[in-house]
Amino acid sequence: MKKDQSLAQGDPVAFQTAEAQAGSHAHRLNSLRAAVLGANDGIVSTAGIVIGVAGATPDFAPILVAGVAGLTAGALSMAVGEYVSVSAQRDSEMALLEKERRELEEMPEEELAELAGLYEEKGLTPELALEVATQLHEHDALAAHAETELGIDPNELTSPTVAAISSAIAFTVGSALPLAAILLAPADIKIPVTAIGVLLALALTGYLSARAGGTPVPRAMIRNVLGGFLAMGVTYWIGRLVGISIG
Repeated sequence: MKKDQSLAQGDPVAFQTAEAQAGSHAHRLNSLRAAVLGANDGIVSTAGIVIGVAGATPDFAPILVAGVAGLTAGALSMAVGEYVSVSAQRDSEMALLEKERRELEEMPEEELAELAGLYEEKGLTPELALEVATQLHEHDALAAHAETELGIDPNELTSPTVAAISSAIAFTVGSALPLAAILLAPADIKIPVTAIGVLLALALTGYLSARAGGTPVPRAMIRNVLGGFLAMGVTYWIGRLVGISIG
């Protein structure tokens, strides 16, 4: 019997229910972006640091110090960067929402006409657009204008604190793999073991991000692996050249 390849797989009601429970795609994709970015940045940047140092010296202590310093600085940098950027985004969204709230208070009729006009632009007839706008105004005028006019969901503004903590954790988890690999591997194969481990980790994050985002898996995996391989190769040879020049 041929397997059902449709999205609903024979049960459209269950599919629609699960899709509704999943919530906002924008919010989920933003969380996915932050997690993948943090993990990949941790993997690639820490691998680049420790492999670069290993290219200059095989000694355990310098590699450990460089790796821990890179992990700590990177995690804090990711946390601060996410907090600042998300805070700026949230402040802008709050300012737009406050402006929209004042417009609704001071010129409700004009705002109703504006919303109806936006729905007309989406393809509704003038009569239906006005009816929809009127009902939405009665239900939650601010939410209607925020979502249709500004592209903002006032009930799902991103938290800067959550974004900062999530990014720091993702970076730390990503950094731990190359650091552990290069410290635990035998001295004569430290770099190959670390490189293989990092490429496998990047393939895994590419796979997970593609599965979570519903995008093609091979493309995401290849993109991650090639980018990581290039970064590690460049930093290794820079470290090796510096080690030779000062050795």
